[in-house]
Amino acid sequence: MSNPSPVSPVQAAALAAGELPPVEEVRPGIWTLAVPFRGGVPDATLVYVVAGDDGALAVIDPGWSDGGELDVLTEGLRTIGRGVEDVTLVAVTHLHADHLGAAAALRRRSGAPIAMHPAEVRALQHARADAEQNERDARTWGVPDDRLDGVLAVWGSGRQLGQGTVEAPFADLLLDDGDRLPIPGRDLRVLWTPGHTGGHVCFVDERDGLLFTGDHVLPRINSGIGLGGRTDSNPLRDSLDSLAALEPYAGLEVCPGHEYRFHDVVARARVLAAHRDERTRHVADALDTLDRPTVFEVASRVPFSGGIESMSGYLLASALSQTVFHADLLGRAGELRRA
Repeated sequence: MSNPSPVSPVQAAALAAGELPPVEEVRPGIWTLAVPFRGGVPDATLVYVVAGDDGALAVIDPGWSDGGELDVLTEGLRTIGRGVEDVTLVAVTHLHADHLGAAAALRRRSGAPIAMHPAEVRALQHARADAEQNERDARTWGVPDDRLDGVLAVWGSGRQLGQGTVEAPFADLLLDDGDRLPIPGRDLRVLWTPGHTGGHVCFVDERDGLLFTGDHVLPRINSGIGLGGRTDSNPLRDSLDSLAALEPYAGLEVCPGHEYRFHDVVARARVLAAHRDERTRHVADALDTLDRPTVFEVASRVPFSGGIESMSGYLLASALSQTVFHADLLGRAGELRRA
């Protein structure tokens, strides 16, 4: 199935041209603007600004910030005739720096509390211990010596999960599934959608016909899984369950964290789930064929984009960790040989 068509031709055209899209009013009192992150355009986060009946603003995913700068966000707010001082809530879908990174600076400037799922707070609090365990795991995957250091640098003790971009307390308001964001005159409900990270959430606005999906569902990108802190559950299983949880919201316009707005989140979620099911079948085939393989040997049989041999660093680490998740989902993780 082809990628969903954009609701916003302006956003789609800007993405194709490698430019930042302009500020757009999505619904009366709800705007979207783009904040670039390290790496530059077209790598940008779509930030959403929601005005309450009292005139105060909530910002969903304020985007990246280098050194606490808020220039792009400030200019976007100025475009709608508002300022940072009008912000009274910062709601974050997940802990990645391109979504959470500017939250602490925005809190300092405005006094607005940061709202986030408690699993993201725990991940940030335990980032160092989790990274060290990740490194121990990665050393057993059978990664070739000439590529292992690159994996460890981004997946092990060298990994900087949010460090340098966020400040304790990481959240002032904890968001659980079913909670409502405290925005006067609005009704945005929290939908917990773990998988990409353990505490990823979406925001459901049925009154305005909108679904803010962060990185859970994007129009063209297949978001990675298990990219937050370590969890007790399998992120792949979580992701599949979270995709299925979107079934009631087929009629809502999707406001994703990147690229462009689109319709029919259910069709897109089914495509993503089918893609992950296909990967699981490839892992099963590799385990059927190979005798006590390493994680790397199994991943070499999975048709990742570009193939495992073309990957290094973060992409390679993510592909290998996903291979473990697939084997675990099959109940066959015990068949993997520790290198």
